[in-house]
Amino acid sequence: MKKTRGNKKNLFSKFLNKRETSQRLDTRRKKKLVLVGTPNVGKSVIFNILTGTYVTVSNYPGTTVEVTRGTGRFNQDAYEVIDTPGMYSLFPITEEEQVTRTLLLVEKPDIVLHVVDAKNLERMLPLTLQLLEAGMPVILTVNMMDEAERIGRSINLDKLSRLLGIPVVGTAAAVNRGIDQLKRMVAEYVRKRVA
Repeated sequence: MKKTRGNKKNLFSKFLNKRETSQRLDTRRKKKLVLVGTPNVGKSVIFNILTGTYVTVSNYPGTTVEVTRGTGRFNQDAYEVIDTPGMYSLFPITEEEQVTRTLLLVEKPDIVLHVVDAKNLERMLPLTLQLLEAGMPVILTVNMMDEAERIGRSINLDKLSRLLGIPVVGTAAAVNRGIDQLKRMVAEYVRKRVA
């Protein structure tokens, strides 16, 4: 009878260990992607496309500032996708900027998508440089490319990528242009960083 009890205990322990291991693996598989950028650059449009309909909107602890979280899947990997309030600098002036900065520093994302407006690229690149100087894993998403093209503006994304030393992708999120390339770039960038 003692053998049976021991076997049951071992079986039960093995089940618990497998379950704990499975939960740890699920946690490791879900990577964290944070969208940052100034207001009105299309962060929320990109967020909605990447996550579909499953989102959670909540106030960041201790504030009235909303942070939106959802789940997206790029290739075989699940990502927690976080849409942050607009910010102009890592040196916060507003409560929104403070929340975004704190989120970036505390939650340590696997990837930071810095979304910028292609029509106003020069004004937005200082934040890109600040993110890089802070050691963040950045992909620059030059959004609203369609609007920039309409006003005769062309941007050499490959050259910009070489100058910054990070991946750069052009999107027109409102018409779903460049989103598949963005997803591939995210998956590839994270895979290379892990390897």
